[in-house]
Amino acid sequence: MKRLHVGVSVLGASALLAAGFLLLRDGDEGVPPRERLAVAATATRPNVLTDAQGAVMEELTGDCGASRYPYLCMRVKSELGEQLLARGGLTIKTAVDPRMQQAAQQAIDQLVSRDDQPIAAQVMIVPGTGEIRAMATSKAPDDVLAFQQGSTAMTYTLTAALEGGMRYDDGFPYAGGYRAPNYAAFKNCKGEAVGDPAFTITNARQRHSEFTTLRSGTRAVENTFFMKLTEKVGLCESVQAAQRLGLKRGDGMPLQEYETFSMGVNEVDPVSVTDTYATLAARGRHCEPRAVTEVRDGAFVRSFPAQCQDVLEAPVADAVNGVLRETLGGTPLGPNVAAIEGNADSFTTAWYAGYTPDLASAVAVGDPRRPQHQHRLTDVTIGGLHYDQVYGLSLPGPIWKSSMSTVLPGLPGTAFVKPDADRFGGCRDHCAPS
Repeated sequence: MKRLHVGVSVLGASALLAAGFLLLRDGDEGVPPRERLAVAATATRPNVLTDAQGAVMEELTGDCGASRYPYLCMRVKSELGEQLLARGGLTIKTAVDPRMQQAAQQAIDQLVSRDDQPIAAQVMIVPGTGEIRAMATSKAPDDVLAFQQGSTAMTYTLTAALEGGMRYDDGFPYAGGYRAPNYAAFKNCKGEAVGDPAFTITNARQRHSEFTTLRSGTRAVENTFFMKLTEKVGLCESVQAAQRLGLKRGDGMPLQEYETFSMGVNEVDPVSVTDTYATLAARGRHCEPRAVTEVRDGAFVRSFPAQCQDVLEAPVADAVNGVLRETLGGTPLGPNVAAIEGNADSFTTAWYAGYTPDLASAVAVGDPRRPQHQHRLTDVTIGGLHYDQVYGLSLPGPIWKSSMSTVLPGLPGTAFVKPDADRFGGCRDHCAPS
């Protein structure tokens, strides 16, 4: 079998075109892999989708709504592009692990019906490679899956705080409500004042102590604490931390930089959210998420290797992981699991994101209809059960725990690196009053 590499010119252009591939000239290594494939005449042969072991999953048609794996189908089309797929005759190897895919699908199907208006989706990604092992949904989405992220976005402000020198026990006196002191209290990355002194943020739950720390505020997903924390460490710093970890909006637009950024106001895809937690699991090494690992047309093969870079200092990632290991709600799956629930404003979406050093995963439940605030997860029946309000722990959490309890025993069980207590332990200059 002959493998093609960028810049190799042994084969003539005519031979490459016959195979359906055309290599770019030397110097084009920075071009995304899918842009390096030129398309020959359209063929009628079907494209075939395989899992990571090469077993055929299904023929990949242009209609993802009819696919057995609609979410994965949409991702593959996004990664490869319509033009390449239109020529047909391709064998597309994915990173999907059939055991993980089945576990995710079964966990969703047990709690969410295809007839329900809300959609549940789960993604699993390998830290350090970006390989997408599973993409499951309760039904085929009509468009890109993107929901308000909710409190799983608090992790990015936590990251910025620890990166900026704060310690675990630094914090602020508890407050049941928060209002920006002035417009300039929050500035976006353009330096524009975006604070809103007319708007008050409150907590969905009761206070838990007189003083809230980085650890206790994250564990309680406390809105008012994270508003104060964002004001202190900087809105732009929080946004930039999220971007470095891999967060992107589902519509392809730049992240919205509002004072409520840590409340998860951006509509994001579960792949992107899982990606950010995979970066933390990999100790600050970010790898672009990828479903496709190889495309083959006859004897010619194009591989899609991992694209990774270090985006966060490893000890900072270890410190964030240390906090999130304390936030796991319900029954822990073991000592090497970190997690956080996600609740969006007015119950528009519910999330659960959790990970180990071996696997990261996020589950989202939301109504795909727009605008989201008109289709809240309140007084709703899902999977035959009635919910007054859907929280991260009430539905996404059980889906996550069901699927991960199935797949984690088959993984190496790598342990998290212990946080540096000398650097991050105790408090520095925002301590509880003695």
